[in-house]
Amino acid sequence: MERFFKLKENGTTIRTEIMAGLTTFMTMAYILAVNPSILSASGLSWTAVFLATALAAGIFTIAMGLFVNFPVALAPGMGLNAYFAATIIASQGTGNPISPAMGLTAVFISGIIFLILTVTQIRQMLITAVPDSLKHAITVGIGLFIAVVGLKNSGIMTIAAETAVTDVEKGTFTNLLSFETVIHMGDIHNPSVYLTILGLLLIAVLMVLRVPAAFLWGILGTTLVAWLTGNLPTMAENPTWLPDFGELNFWHFDFAGVMQVGLITVVLTFTFVELFDTFGTLVGTANRAGFMKNPEEGKKRVGKAMFVDAVGVSGGAMLGTSTVTAFVESSSGIAQGGRTGLTAVTTGICFLLSIFLAPLVALIPGSATAAALILVGLLMMQSVKEIDFQDMVYAVPSFFIIIMMPFTYNIANGISFGIVSYVLLALLANLTGKAGKKYNIHPLMWILALLIVLRYLYLGAG
Repeated sequence: MERFFKLKENGTTIRTEIMAGLTTFMTMAYILAVNPSILSASGLSWTAVFLATALAAGIFTIAMGLFVNFPVALAPGMGLNAYFAATIIASQGTGNPISPAMGLTAVFISGIIFLILTVTQIRQMLITAVPDSLKHAITVGIGLFIAVVGLKNSGIMTIAAETAVTDVEKGTFTNLLSFETVIHMGDIHNPSVYLTILGLLLIAVLMVLRVPAAFLWGILGTTLVAWLTGNLPTMAENPTWLPDFGELNFWHFDFAGVMQVGLITVVLTFTFVELFDTFGTLVGTANRAGFMKNPEEGKKRVGKAMFVDAVGVSGGAMLGTSTVTAFVESSSGIAQGGRTGLTAVTTGICFLLSIFLAPLVALIPGSATAAALILVGLLMMQSVKEIDFQDMVYAVPSFFIIIMMPFTYNIANGISFGIVSYVLLALLANLTGKAGKKYNIHPLMWILALLIVLRYLYLGAG
């Protein structure tokens, strides 16, 4: 074990690595409850998603440890799972409904694209092409998107439609007039609302006190209060202690349906967002662990980690879950001293063992996971300080990204507005010279901007 993971070379011990792996698992374990809760709303089986989540996190985290010797864990990512469910739900009642099988197919294809981009090094070119401020804005926008999902799921935020001249038919989406809809706070007496507020306070206090695995303990504490007040969920399914792999949605794909209007955009969104999300996580954790002190070795290790991450995207879809990605919560294990792949292997084993805990996870109410969603949004919002709001060429596109994601309920819209507006504003600034400096517009940004404009002109808004 010493020779395989190079423990002494990395200044660590077996005990330190195992404790770091357990810390990472405790910090990430909320995904076992949150992911099935989100994806089951799209029509997938809760049990199937739970098994897929545990298996995908376990298998690909262990792969990261064994093949890369990197203390980073993977699991279905927050944000893209909400986007996955929202896309499928929003399509119902339209002329081109998207099924869960089609959604998983889109994730699988995005993983193949992701793998090709990684192997050919184009992935690194794309990351270089987009200005840093816009990359940070994408993280912030996704954070707000996740927070809105949590607020809606909990009932804290509700939408009241009081129509004057428009009839709203059941099961359809109707464009109301500006004065016909109001976003407001839900009923505080609703158990889901007050339990979510309690969960928010509990997790926030634990975060302030720097308690490891604050999200997990907050979710468990909220679940305990829900049990004491008689508000535990009633499951349509009855998960068993022994996993039934027959329920797993393995290779649950619909390739023919991918070609219908709108799904190509979904594929590109999964691919595009994952590019930046993973890059930031891997580079950030590599820096935290001290691997980038040797830039050449650090880049090589991050490159290998990107390959495992790319395989995990398609592999997770094969198992029946949304995009698998590197988790920023891995930094908690690194903070505990984790420096090698043994940390990741420990975390992965914990995820595999959790498949025997489905009945306990099923007791966690939606209000507890909604609180976690909202505060995950807070963590992603921290990137806002990295955006250059003093330079309008960066500030305006970043602002568009941030507001368009949550308020149009679509991650792709935010990225699209940001890229197109940056290209136009940077071009104007360069032509007039008013900004006093030249802005770099990478050739790939021109290509992306053109594709985005064509997409909206010919496919409409998604």
